[in-house]
Amino acid sequence: MTEEKADHVICGVCGCELEGEDSIEEDGKVLCEDCYIESHHKIKTCDPWAVRSKKMFREGAGLEGAEGLTDLQKAIYELIVSTGGVKREDLAKKFEISPQEAENQFALLRHCELVKGQKRSDGVYLVPFDSLNPENV
Repeated sequence: MTEEKADHVICGVCGCELEGEDSIEEDGKVLCEDCYIESHHKIKTCDPWAVRSKKMFREGAGLEGAEGLTDLQKAIYELIVSTGGVKREDLAKKFEISPQEAENQFALLRHCELVKGQKRSDGVYLVPFDSLNPENV
């Protein structure tokens, strides 16, 4: 029984319990497979080639606005448009996704030139791509 307990470990990120052989150790931290993948799956937001590629694909396919987006991306885009802007952390809470997943979704929507970041007095907001800077309004 003691040996069985020693084979169980806790993920250092999400706290889930897993079998020792199902864990991944990295930089002295034990991770489950999901947390390991998420930590290595970061989409670069400011990527001119990704923007160009996505723009050409969407234009070629005749996609506009939320057309061609996943359900999650559509919901995020609609929230940003309807509210005029939302902070990343609020986005993660609203859709019950990790901060990294919120950042990845933002990056994908940014590549489509649907949303962008905008500095405001109380932080950075994700806003519709065509919105003006509040200082210029």
